Amino acid sequence: MLTRQQNKEILSKSDKIVITTHHKPDGDALGSSLGLYHWLKDAGHHVNVIVSSDFPAFLDWLPGRDEVLIYPDQPELCQQLVQEAALIFCLDYNAFSRTNVMEQILREAPGKKYMIDHHLDPEGFDDYRLWDSSAAATAQLIFNFIEDCVDQVSEITPTIATCLYAGIMTDTGSFRFRSTTEEVHQIIAKLIRSGARNWEIHESIYNSSTENRLKFLGHCLLNRLQVIPEYNTALFAVAKQDLEQFQVTTGDTEGLVNYALSIKGIRLAALIIDRTELIKLSLRSIGDVPCNEIARKHFNGGGHFNAAGGSAEGDLKSVVDRFKMMLPEYTEILTK
Repeated sequence: MLTRQQNKEILSKSDKIVITTHHKPDGDALGSSLGLYHWLKDAGHHVNVIVSSDFPAFLDWLPGRDEVLIYPDQPELCQQLVQEAALIFCLDYNAFSRTNVMEQILREAPGKKYMIDHHLDPEGFDDYRLWDSSAAATAQLIFNFIEDCVDQVSEITPTIATCLYAGIMTDTGSFRFRSTTEEVHQIIAKLIRSGARNWEIHESIYNSSTENRLKFLGHCLLNRLQVIPEYNTALFAVAKQDLEQFQVTTGDTEGLVNYALSIKGIRLAALIIDRTELIKLSLRSIGDVPCNEIARKHFNGGGHFNAAGGSAEGDLKSVVDRFKMMLPEYTEILTK
């Protein structure tokens, strides 16, 4: 971790700054990006947030959302801004491949790269880093970064606090996950003190479902849930026809895998979706079931110990069969 003086020197030499995050940004990715964006803007920097894709509608209310540039919508402008940036913040990812269509322009960009992230096994592209795999969220690390740089705590405005609260809340499952430490609660208390209206943030994110999304969830629970009791495992296998039938949009599958994990006795849950070009997997677990290892060894992915993702080629049935055939490898952990 760089010192306060080193961070101040880096920022003082950075006239133009670009903030990037991973493909299909979630609450932590967008919350941390916008929290940092507002702080840098308030400090007088010329800064842009550029993302490689759209993001869930339940994040549309975040302050500054309208200033976010979506690369496929304005590729020439985004490329120009990346090329001109003296400093590029890489938030909530540690491998350029996670930025999808932006990977190559980021690799070739002349600006210094500052990675702030909490995922395992960084690729090593960064010039500077604030990395802690034990952190609950990247938004937690952004709070630490800002707090370490500021002269006055009042520089964390209600707008910044709102964005960072949203990031931490979503990446901790509303403060349910094991990563929710005493430090996390202390940071949350400071964010509320700085103006984050916790009840409004919760309402905006969790009580904004469309009718189609609720019907899709009901369909999956009734027709797509499979339980494998001998391995304390459950999964959803979602066909592309399901996505079309319920007009599923970005974010509509968010949290679905957790319903499988909520079944009594289940230790490993999977959401396996036919996304046409690839079969995508989201894995969740409790205890010592290593989602990151399963994703890395079997599905070209990775992530956190209890939450990871991956992908596979082939049809939906063959990938589901691959997942089931892998389970005996983890019999001891899954059945103890």
